[in-house]
Amino acid sequence: MSGEPRTLHNFINGAPAAAEETGDLIDPVTEEVFARAPLSGAHEVDTAVRAAAGAFERWRDTTPAERQLALFRIAEDVERRAAEIVAAESENTGKPLGLTLDEEIPMALDAIRFFAGAARTLEGRSAGEYMAGHTSWVRREPVGVCAQVTPWNYPLLMAVWKWAPAIAAGNTVVLKPSDTTPVSTLLTAEILAEHLPPGVFNVVCGDRGTGRALVAHPGPQMVSITGSVRAGKEVAAAAAAHLKRTHLELGGKAPVIVFDDADPAAAAAAIAEAGYFNAGQDCTAATRVLAGPRVHDAFLDALVGQAKNVRTGPPGDDGAAYGPLNNVAQFGRVAGFVDRLPGHADVLAGGRRARDRGYFYEPTVVGGLRQDDEIVQNEVFGPVITVQRFDSEDRAVEWANGVEYGLASSVWTTDHARALRVSRRLDFGCVWINCHIPLVAEMPHGGFKSSGHGKDLSMYGFEDYTRVKHVMSNHEEA
Repeated sequence: MSGEPRTLHNFINGAPAAAEETGDLIDPVTEEVFARAPLSGAHEVDTAVRAAAGAFERWRDTTPAERQLALFRIAEDVERRAAEIVAAESENTGKPLGLTLDEEIPMALDAIRFFAGAARTLEGRSAGEYMAGHTSWVRREPVGVCAQVTPWNYPLLMAVWKWAPAIAAGNTVVLKPSDTTPVSTLLTAEILAEHLPPGVFNVVCGDRGTGRALVAHPGPQMVSITGSVRAGKEVAAAAAAHLKRTHLELGGKAPVIVFDDADPAAAAAAIAEAGYFNAGQDCTAATRVLAGPRVHDAFLDALVGQAKNVRTGPPGDDGAAYGPLNNVAQFGRVAGFVDRLPGHADVLAGGRRARDRGYFYEPTVVGGLRQDDEIVQNEVFGPVITVQRFDSEDRAVEWANGVEYGLASSVWTTDHARALRVSRRLDFGCVWINCHIPLVAEMPHGGFKSSGHGKDLSMYGFEDYTRVKHVMSNHEEA
């Protein structure tokens, strides 16, 4: 790598703001330092929260039409600068440039525009006289300052899912991106600053200590995080001190139930795409397959064939299906799961580093697994798909539900009654039928159990950033 790594800054009160300490950002493709980002402490966090609190006094009084127009203009600029944003996102993550432009930018734009529309469509109960001589009605109001923490797997998209509904509802935001992927978030902050008053959207970069300082600060009234179960538990515990609202979108271990009547080749092709996309670094990824007794062998053969035809590579490789794992710790975690496989497990494809340099890992298929195996029970968050053979519908549902997670799942069958029956029994916040991973802005995304609570996307996600107030008026003279 040539040249001195550039230094990034926080974005507070409408302008870049330096921090006292910085840390290295590592390019996951080259394993070299490409920038230095702030390691924000209590002072920087306090400055950002105070800026957001001051801006809230004005922003909450804007009309829904004003907030909608600002978001529409932001979307126009994001679309106009899409190539620049994709380059920043790829520098963060090593993602393929073409795939990111084609897949993630349209989703981000759609979410911004959806919440722009949502700003003007909040509904409530009609006013009425529920006590003689009194009229009651319900107001939906913004919560206040929202602390938001985003992950490294989708830095741009997960940030949009958080700040767009919060701002549309009249809140202000202090957002902490992952310590490994702040670049696209800081670029987005510059775009937002062109259309929002100073302090409405602030970014503080840093590590877990920064996140803890933000969550523990008494200023924010709500904390939203997308991250691991461990991180979600820490946020919930810290937020409890001030009884803050929490919105937790945490890990997943999505079961993919392939019944005997499914087309094994078609299912394998779709599941491989949904399992290896973004190097499997997706909490909804199709990485835990449960296959029926008669379809199992044919499906497994087809899936292995798919894996052998999938290629990982650097951002400019147009034929690459995915890029590297995000950081050296995650590379070690994924490799560790495969290295610790029990003797009864079979690695049928992959299972190794893919290139001499960078955090690339081969598309991997593991068979012969049992329900209590570590790799079945825990989220790998990498390009590793496991396959188990079940013997009955009841067993499939039992195994599907038999993990601590409850985010997403899918059912593959031509039997409509079975699809409906099984979708009702699955204890997951989303169930796809004969597909896996498509998301739309109109439908909620969020989980049960250790996968957290609260919804992203949809009007449910928008309402999470509002509070309900009852107002009652006495008709009688005082």
